[in-house]
Amino acid sequence: MGKKDKNEQNDYSEEYQNEMSVYSYGEEEEQKVSETYTHRIVQKKQLERKMRQNNMWLARLKVLLRLILIVLLSYCLYRLAICHYWYPDKTIFTKDSPNLQIINNKIVPSYKILAELRKISVSDEPIYRFETGSIKTNLSELEPIEDVFIRRYWFPARIQIIIKERIPLITISRDENSPAEAFFTKDGVLVGKDYLPLNPSIKTTKVIVGGNYREWDKNKIDYLDRLAKRVKHYSNEDVLYIDLRNPNDVFVQIPSCKLRLGGQDEGIFERITRIPSILPQVKGLGKPVQYIDLRWKNACYIKIGTAPKPVVADIKVEQDSVDENQNED
Repeated sequence: MGKKDKNEQNDYSEEYQNEMSVYSYGEEEEQKVSETYTHRIVQKKQLERKMRQNNMWLARLKVLLRLILIVLLSYCLYRLAICHYWYPDKTIFTKDSPNLQIINNKIVPSYKILAELRKISVSDEPIYRFETGSIKTNLSELEPIEDVFIRRYWFPARIQIIIKERIPLITISRDENSPAEAFFTKDGVLVGKDYLPLNPSIKTTKVIVGGNYREWDKNKIDYLDRLAKRVKHYSNEDVLYIDLRNPNDVFVQIPSCKLRLGGQDEGIFERITRIPSILPQVKGLGKPVQYIDLRWKNACYIKIGTAPKPVVADIKVEQDSVDENQNED
């Protein structure tokens, strides 16, 4: 019995020791896990605090950069606002100014435009507040100018003036060889010799007159233009000039011959339609022809021979001498 009890006691102590060893091992593991978890939480809190500090510094840096940027932009806008490039030069309306451009003026010379522009005072305001109405008003006083378009450019301040000129239609002369002394535009405006001679690229119809033409209106100009176009259409030749020295006996000169059309009535356009039937015969004659007479309704005549020298110039000289004598009296 004594041995048996002793053995049982030993077994019990071994089991107890095993149990205690297992229990102590579990506590150590739990303690290690707890320490690891606590360490991780501390690290996490430290990382979060560090991130909050970094975000705070970043926010402060952003605010500082914004303030610096606002100050820089404000300074730049201020310098830009007071920059002299916004303001037109006082000498902008001069010939050599690089800040003034005048385009599309074929009839009105630039010096006449500059003379009108120099009447305008250049203000001290920026170019975007520059009043352009005075430019348009002054330039519109020149007869050949129909309209004016103005463009203002910034930085540097400059002005572009686009001229829209009236279209010349008829030039006025006193004889076949004299230069034009005036011209009428398409809208019936009479322009004097200050704007002559015209650019060779501008095609007009020459009209020879012996009397007063200053009272002509747009209807008269349209009539003469229609007459020239009809002659060109039926003759297939350009009109060199229309002779109105005798208003009741109109002559039209084309390269091949002269056409005698009669009075200035609506029937003149019907008489022009007979040009194609007789003009080939004139070209085939081989003789000098003074003119083709189309005045009659049912017949056309060809005047053979060299045209006599016109005496209109002599008559005009005599008339001028009479006027001078009257003035002396």
